[in-house]
Amino acid sequence: MALILSGCVIQQQQPAPVEPTQPTEPTQPQPVPQPPKLKTINWDASVQPLVAQMLRSANSATPGSVLMVDRIKNSTNGVLQSEKATDAIHNALANNGKFPLVTNDQLAQAKLTLGLSPDDSLNSRSKAIGLARTLNAQYVLYSTAQGDVKTPTLQMQLMLVQTGEIIWSGKGVAQN
Repeated sequence: MALILSGCVIQQQQPAPVEPTQPTEPTQPQPVPQPPKLKTINWDASVQPLVAQMLRSANSATPGSVLMVDRIKNSTNGVLQSEKATDAIHNALANNGKFPLVTNDQLAQAKLTLGLSPDDSLNSRSKAIGLARTLNAQYVLYSTAQGDVKTPTLQMQLMLVQTGEIIWSGKGVAQN
């Protein structure tokens, strides 16, 4: 043990020299850049004309048939408020007199039954038709937003669940 201890040499370190600093003149505060103004889309005004057109054009739809509104698919170049857009479609179809709607709770439960997350945003026509079959809906409204996220083009398709046939399709540009 003595051999090990004798081999260790303790070195003392000198403290680092401290250099005094010179006072500097106060700098002018830099202006804080303003965040860009976000353009909000008026989803109600954007979807209302398309829904009205669909209800007028879907003459072959059997009155009283259940309609499932699928979450809008975002195919734009940015982040889209898809929940607000989907809610606007639901609002436009409320009390439409032609189609009873699948509720959000029923849709969330069907997604869980199929092993999907209630917040699943990977939309596809086949998934929408599968959900609608699980819910015993006869029709599904599949919607997509495309193009520039600031002024997306909306496309809606009313599909017959039994065959997947598109019985109505419409397009419109989102309103700011």
